[in-house]
Amino acid sequence: MADEVSGDRAALTGDHADHLVRVLRARVGQEFDISAGAAVRRGRITSIAAGRVEFELGEEVPVASTAGITLLLAVFKFDRMEWAIEKCTELGISKIVPVIARRTDAHLATASSKRVVRWRRIVLQAAEQSRRSAPPEIADPMKLPEAIKLRAALRIVLAESEPEAQLRDILSSHLPSHSRTGEVVLAIGPEGGWAEDELRLFQQAGWLAASLGPTILRAETAAIAAAAITMAEL
Repeated sequence: MADEVSGDRAALTGDHADHLVRVLRARVGQEFDISAGAAVRRGRITSIAAGRVEFELGEEVPVASTAGITLLLAVFKFDRMEWAIEKCTELGISKIVPVIARRTDAHLATASSKRVVRWRRIVLQAAEQSRRSAPPEIADPMKLPEAIKLRAALRIVLAESEPEAQLRDILSSHLPSHSRTGEVVLAIGPEGGWAEDELRLFQQAGWLAASLGPTILRAETAAIAAAAITMAEL
């Protein structure tokens, strides 16, 4: 993604440029797909200097589709959470809200605010890899009572206690049949799932509860599966 864009010119700077030169061994004349504002365009390298690579921009190229899906993702083990964040970015979600839940490990809850910078770097790299025009937004971590106030056309909490209400069925019955549009928020619990009092909070706030099936999924698997099912419906 370009750090600077002006007309048919763009540039990568700093670490972004150094990565292109050192890791990808970029040379003048080579072409790369560059995210330039709202579009992805074919870019030809015109000059390389320390901490700066300049491009001449050409035609637009097709980009990966995105949908209005927000993941309200309870904080869990960082290595697994980062994997989920990366894959959900590739699938096309628009926003991730890290949430401190009852069963979030205290150490992870404390460290999560400092982890946001890394999460934002992960989604940027994943967006570039999957040819998205922009990465999803990563919100600052928040506690559940604040997070459940998020507004959307459809808000669904994934809960193992709802075996009869499948996510696909909820989406199919509550999204307008003539237009699969509107923001959808999916709440994914931590390892061990949502606590009973948390599920009551969701219910009282008007969220719908749904299941991903009879098997018990890890948090990262549930996030990816829920995102993929919702993308398919949208």
